[in-house]
Amino acid sequence: MTQGVLGPISASLPSSTPLDLGYRQMYNLEFNDAHKTFQAYLKAHPTDPIGPTSEGAAYLFDEFNRLGVLQTELFVDDDKFKGREKPSPDPAVREKFNGAIARSQQLADAILQHSPNDHNALFATVLNLGLESDYLALVEKRDLAALSNTKRAGLAAEKLLAADPTCYDAYLAIGVENYMLSLNPAPVRWLLRLYGAQTDKDLGIQKLQLTASKGHYLLPFARLLLAVAALRDKNRKQAKELLQNLTQEFPNNQLYRRELSRLQ
Repeated sequence: MTQGVLGPISASLPSSTPLDLGYRQMYNLEFNDAHKTFQAYLKAHPTDPIGPTSEGAAYLFDEFNRLGVLQTELFVDDDKFKGREKPSPDPAVREKFNGAIARSQQLADAILQHSPNDHNALFATVLNLGLESDYLALVEKRDLAALSNTKRAGLAAEKLLAADPTCYDAYLAIGVENYMLSLNPAPVRWLLRLYGAQTDKDLGIQKLQLTASKGHYLLPFARLLLAVAALRDKNRKQAKELLQNLTQEFPNNQLYRRELSRLQ
């Protein structure tokens, strides 16, 4: 990972709107407060697909936190990741997550039928596919199904960025597709490319950096992914800088604090 490319590490997730507040609460592991904030937004904006998408994200990150599936050591050590035990998900949370994503996509599809370049509808679609992919891979260990959603999220992100190149959160979907899939052995990467998947590691890092320095709702998540990438590249200094920034901004998030302590 090239030093100095990341950009302003001091940039932070804003808190000027109710959605901003909800995402800050979610990253700070204040899930009850995040749900209340997102539910209030849903009532005030019943036709905005970003509302139920955000509610789904809160359910997902709450489950990730409970199951402890975002530990960086799992992603740095390929053998540990491949040999990880399948978690025991909460069926009630899965049902709520599915319901929120389904409601969001129904709203988004209705909007896209008459406004195919609508920003919120396209963005919700990108997020929905990414969130579903994360659940499939990290909770259910259904890697092939997750790959399909990852590819679809990348395609939706490209469509959104063609209409609005400044939607920096959308670059995360392309970055995840390229970086994560580039970690497979060469023969696997060749097969993935046959199926249309993008597997360019450098491009993946570049897109993640755009979200990490200029993104909005996904800025903190992009930084966590870049910390993982830095550790894989033996760049402990940059990983430490990223995790220190996250710990300062979200002091209640024990994940960031625990991962930072590994590097002290």
